[in-house]
Amino acid sequence: MIFYIQNQIKKAILKKFGIKIKQEIIIEQPPDAKMGDFCFSCFLLTNEAKKSPKEIAEILAQEIKSDKIIRETKNIGPYLNFFIQRKEFFKNICFVILKQKQKKARARCITSLFKSQILIEFSSPNTNKPLHLGHFRSSILGMSLANLLEEIDYKVIKINLINDRGIHICKAMLAYQKWGENKTPESEKIKGDHFVGNFYTLFDKEVKKEQEAKKIEKITETNFYKEASEMLKKWEQGDEEVMKLWKKMNQWALDGLKKTYQRIGIKFNKWYFESQTYKIGREIILKALKKGICYQRKDGAIEIDLTQYGLDKKVLLRSDGTSVYVTQDIGVAKLKFDQFKFNQSIILTGVEQIYHFQVLFKILELLNFKWAKKCVHLIHEMVNLPEGKMKSREGKVVDSDNLLDEMEKMAQEEIQKRDQNISFKELEQRAKKISLAAIKFHLLKVNPKQAIYFDPRKSLSFEGATGPYLQYTYARIQSILRKIQHEITYSATDFSCLKEEEEWELGKRIFEFSDTIKRAAQDYNPAILSEYLLKLASSFNKFYHQYSILKAKSKEIQTARLALIQSVAIVLKKGLNLLGIEEIEKM
Repeated sequence: MIFYIQNQIKKAILKKFGIKIKQEIIIEQPPDAKMGDFCFSCFLLTNEAKKSPKEIAEILAQEIKSDKIIRETKNIGPYLNFFIQRKEFFKNICFVILKQKQKKARARCITSLFKSQILIEFSSPNTNKPLHLGHFRSSILGMSLANLLEEIDYKVIKINLINDRGIHICKAMLAYQKWGENKTPESEKIKGDHFVGNFYTLFDKEVKKEQEAKKIEKITETNFYKEASEMLKKWEQGDEEVMKLWKKMNQWALDGLKKTYQRIGIKFNKWYFESQTYKIGREIILKALKKGICYQRKDGAIEIDLTQYGLDKKVLLRSDGTSVYVTQDIGVAKLKFDQFKFNQSIILTGVEQIYHFQVLFKILELLNFKWAKKCVHLIHEMVNLPEGKMKSREGKVVDSDNLLDEMEKMAQEEIQKRDQNISFKELEQRAKKISLAAIKFHLLKVNPKQAIYFDPRKSLSFEGATGPYLQYTYARIQSILRKIQHEITYSATDFSCLKEEEEWELGKRIFEFSDTIKRAAQDYNPAILSEYLLKLASSFNKFYHQYSILKAKSKEIQTARLALIQSVAIVLKKGLNLLGIEEIEKM
């Protein structure tokens, strides 16, 4: 439909002004439905046509004639407005969806990266604690972005970079070495990531005790911190005892993290580990030192001066020879390009890492890696609770497992209020889907660059801007469709029966789906799709409460409305799935 209107505009422009338009013609919806169903802004043509937008609109309105698709064309100021033949409109959109002629709601992508390979690195946890709500946001965002980009025909490689080396890992290891008493996750009946995380928290508590007892100002001056630093040196030197402990605790943590990923539906194509990639980064830095790109300080540390680029000096290798975060990031970046020859490498992290990636990308550029410009840093803001930001070191973090457990319990309560006869098995399955929908949608409905205040109870509401509300809307449509006792043949549907404005509004909402996916993918913003799904559900519920479907005035109207709402259901399901949310047949 849109392509048809775009082509008609292009033909008219070529005929009247001799201008061949190569770029995409943007078709929008007017702010008021009385002005038209769709519109085109003529400001685009002012320079080439050498006329005012209003004059261009007047000329094009006279040129483009009515046909089986376009009922009427009007110019209103600088806009060219189109009124569409509604029967053809409904027939077009419903048949495409109902017959599933397209496996995907494809949208033409106008970027140069069309059908190219994109890497998305997200989540990237440490192996010293479980996933918390901040990791949850990164994981859900990364997965939904991958889904959206794949939907418009990009080849996407989902990457998880595991931070499994460094001083923070050694803190948990040292605490276990001192106070672990050979306990295991199995002996304590606890997930491995939680088990390891408890020792990381214990280390921090013991350091604070030492600081207070000895009146030490800096944590780095405590004996516990010095011991952890010494352990890190031994780790990088391959000390047998340290490596044995590290492998054991690292595996405990990884096993726990993978269980959480499986629970929330997160999948990766490739896993990288800092314990492996830091060596690649170190080799690159040592070569850069010989070339004079960086220099060695008097204390032995290797540093690079970025002050002329508005950044600071950055240590690349410490004076004791151990690596810093940016060391392994350099190694990962090189490894990713060598393995995948990517067209774009997206790294999704929290907003607090903006400066780190400014430094990293500048270093990659100075190292003369031509692909450095293809690296993109996407940020997401923090997830806050009513009492403030989460702090993992103080043990105040809301970890994903505990959150999911609590949400499932609350979801079960809400379900039982509506259906006291539900079986226990069905209750568990439904509660799991609803609780995940609640959390995921709450995290995705907000622009990634905006902070979120997470309220578990509100996110579970079956009304308002929530995931369960969308699931409920889908289930309501399925309930109607289940009541149909006979098979419906939509090929003979008379869509001229759909005359109500609420039906028209619903049809236009369905029509917007493909373009919405494209915008959400290209803007790296699943909130665009989330907002669309809320509007679609709202339009359906408005229609549902005003007009009967099963008791329509005629069989023809009933069939047309069934075709319309089934199309809504297909779009709702597809949209939810792209956000990583499962639909529910019964609520």
